Amino acid sequence: MFKWLNRIIKRIVRLLVFILILSILFGLTVSFIFPIGYKDYINMYSAQYDIDPFLVAAIINVESKYNKDAVSNKNARGLMQIANQTGKWGAEELGIKGYSEEMLFEPEINIRIGIWYLNQLNNEFNGELSLVLAAYNAGSGNVTKWLADENYSKDGRVLSEIPFEETKEYLEKVTFNYEVYSIVYEKFMEKPDSMNSLYTDVIISLREFLKDLLRSLRKGRYFEI
Repeated sequence: MFKWLNRIIKRIVRLLVFILILSILFGLTVSFIFPIGYKDYINMYSAQYDIDPFLVAAIINVESKYNKDAVSNKNARGLMQIANQTGKWGAEELGIKGYSEEMLFEPEINIRIGIWYLNQLNNEFNGELSLVLAAYNAGSGNVTKWLADENYSKDGRVLSEIPFEETKEYLEKVTFNYEVYSIVYEKFMEKPDSMNSLYTDVIISLREFLKDLLRSLRKGRYFEI
């Protein structure tokens, strides 16, 4: 009787341990693909400019993968990949003194200007998220031009087609990330950052290590005698 009960308890314990390990692995995988950082800045400026913080978190992940030192091939910089022209405009409007392009690598300034710019686009395009995101990627001038073209907009208010493949893919990525961040970090987003950027720095370092490892494996370095 006791041996039978003991076997049942052991099986239950093993099952619980297995479930716990799976949960931990799932959590680590999600954190690796959809990291979160700089929540204090995101929450503060999102509240100030009436932008959903989960949207900002999603945009940062798509734009820079939370790498504050990221630079695009078009020289957009920092977490939210701000172009220097937008950075200058934002700095003037926000009263940021002594602006230089290097300041876009500072997380708070980059996030502040990025969210402010989203608010500008939000006002320009009447809160239509698809237009705001398209403008953030391709520029508001292009979006305005597309809206006036019957090939891309039937009513002049929403886009039925986006001519830039990059922008089309960008919308899909941000929308998907937005949904994920809204679900995964629903109860976590408002909690203050305890380690600031340490967590994201670790994720970025791990990503870079894995990229280098894969490159080396493809070149056969680790198979050389």
